[in-house]
Amino acid sequence: MFTPNHQLRLLFLVALEVVMLVAVAEAPAQLGSRETKEWIERLDRPERIAGLKIDKVLPLLKLKPGDKVADIGAGTGAFSLPLARTVAPSGKLYAVDIDPGLLDYIAQKAKKEKVENIQTVKGEFSDPKLPTRDVDLAFFHDVLHHIESRQAYLKALATYMKPTGRTALIEMNRDDPKTPHRDSPEMLLSKEQVKQWMAGIGFYPAEEFDLFGNAKWFIIYARR
Repeated sequence: MFTPNHQLRLLFLVALEVVMLVAVAEAPAQLGSRETKEWIERLDRPERIAGLKIDKVLPLLKLKPGDKVADIGAGTGAFSLPLARTVAPSGKLYAVDIDPGLLDYIAQKAKKEKVENIQTVKGEFSDPKLPTRDVDLAFFHDVLHHIESRQAYLKALATYMKPTGRTALIEMNRDDPKTPHRDSPEMLLSKEQVKQWMAGIGFYPAEEFDLFGNAKWFIIYARR
């Protein structure tokens, strides 16, 4: 037979378990997550790399040696290494990802290709956890739709940026009938949604480029 103290302790443990379950259920997550090996195989496909149009994107970013750039959701570093070379030798590229395996992959690739101004950063679901507060450019390529807590993430990101810092966003066009996530509506974003979120942290469209046709939109945001 339980004593009153035992009953209180039992009630406390049950309540604690409920709270923990709710916290886990409400914790931010990565949408469309995959295993590291699968990400590498998927992201490093030659046809995908060709479709990134890296040589056309880089000049539009108007970076210069000495700039600090955060490659958010860096993946396998397809953009990280070219971005790092663009701001070298005195600039810095922060390759941000939540997957330690991908960060190791980028570090190995940078070492192999002798790119020395890359620093990998283990981010969190709602915060990039950058080690600096003077980022010149935050770069997203097909990444924002994977972030569940988008507004919280963007708000956190803004705290790491210079007053003159810019954010470049390349995202899938949700109205494109060929979009790969048409069966996952939670992963489809509109330009208007993103503009509202960016305005909420004081960033507004500064430049827009028609580089990917109907498949993706490409906008650079800046503070006014």
